[in-house]
Amino acid sequence: MGRWRDGRGTLVVRTGKPAATVPLEIAVSYRARTKGLLGRDSVEGAMLLSPASSVHTFRMRMPIDVAYLDRRLRVIAVRTMKPGRLGLPRLRSRHVLEAAAGAMAGWGLGVGTQVTVTGEAE
Repeated sequence: MGRWRDGRGTLVVRTGKPAATVPLEIAVSYRARTKGLLGRDSVEGAMLLSPASSVHTFRMRMPIDVAYLDRRLRVIAVRTMKPGRLGLPRLRSRHVLEAAAGAMAGWGLGVGTQVTVTGEAE
């Protein structure tokens, strides 16, 4: 898994069918995690916030899908959040994925799905 840095990477969603490969923005610094998707009208692919156990959508312009990941990058919960909402913290969550509402279902991402993140490591 490695340690990530702020920047770009790739999310691979492993399901029973061929894996989905998704462009990924990685936000690990406090500044990058705090900004997240705020002020954007869209997102290409997904954003990974790490470490994170909850998110909010205050000052967001669009609804988003939120997936909570455990330390092994397995999905423990998926929610769609409208702007102006506060997500409940997930106890076992270590990372959070954000994407445009509806995108995660298209990738086959759901509870129990294993994902892989490649990017700027170490």
